[in-house]
Amino acid sequence: MTGLDPKNALLIALAAFTVFYLWVVVGAVQKELSRGKTLGNILWGPNAAGLYFTGAFTNFWDTLGVGSFAPTTAIFRKWKLVPDERIPGTLNIGYVLPTIVQAFIFTKIVEVEPWTLVYMILAAVVGSYIGSGIVSGWPRQRVQAVMGTVLLFGGAIMLMRTLGWMPAGGDAIGLTGLNLALGLLGNFALGALMTVGVGLYGPCMVLVFLLGMSPKVAFPIMMGSCAFLMPVASYRFVKKDFFDLRAAMAVGIGGLPFVFVAAYLVKELNIKVMSYLVVAVVLYTSYGLIKSSRERTLAPIEDGIAPSPVP
Repeated sequence: MTGLDPKNALLIALAAFTVFYLWVVVGAVQKELSRGKTLGNILWGPNAAGLYFTGAFTNFWDTLGVGSFAPTTAIFRKWKLVPDERIPGTLNIGYVLPTIVQAFIFTKIVEVEPWTLVYMILAAVVGSYIGSGIVSGWPRQRVQAVMGTVLLFGGAIMLMRTLGWMPAGGDAIGLTGLNLALGLLGNFALGALMTVGVGLYGPCMVLVFLLGMSPKVAFPIMMGSCAFLMPVASYRFVKKDFFDLRAAMAVGIGGLPFVFVAAYLVKELNIKVMSYLVVAVVLYTSYGLIKSSRERTLAPIEDGIAPSPVP
């Protein structure tokens, strides 16, 4: 009798995390109903159309690897859709289902060595858990500036390799030996840095590329990592009642259909085009981090909950 395939075991675990998240959301909805609101108030209200459109727009680009938290935060602030102090919780809760769907899709359609995927995701989860007590006290803006600069150089290296000016990244779908150890260490660090608001998507793309793996492999790794991290973060924000439920529901529901559209595009892209896409995402992420490091941070969150990560 053969054992359970590690990739299938990962998907089963992700399904369990999905059930946990839905339980958290149902509890949040019940709390709002007990305060006299109706389901219509929760799903629709002032600025609802803009919120649903925001979810559709940002989740499309999120599925292509750009990330959804940073552009959503900009939209929320620009049009004052959600109070600053409630943005982190709203994003963590609202974008869980689209991220979980992304993880399911890319785990199935992208060829990746199963144990490499499992170990990389575990490294990020452990890094987030342990790192929350180590790096959450670091100055967020300093970390953003450093990571933005690192990504800028990493993106430049990736671009030169894609153009053929340096040896290419590679087409491996798994890691072994020293490269696996470096990959686990890298994703552990990225999971830890999520607690101070540094997104995992862009840096993970650089990590995967520089370790000689196919650019497509970054997608199940980075989306799987976030899919396991975000339901736990959602529980903490719901427990503190520090989020906007209507906005969270709108961006999540509005974004789900566009995850499938964007996933189809990624599936059809060839490696050369994908490499250029990854370079664009990394350079965009670098610009966003450096820009954010020069701006004021969001209002601090109560009880030690760090500012939201930006995938």
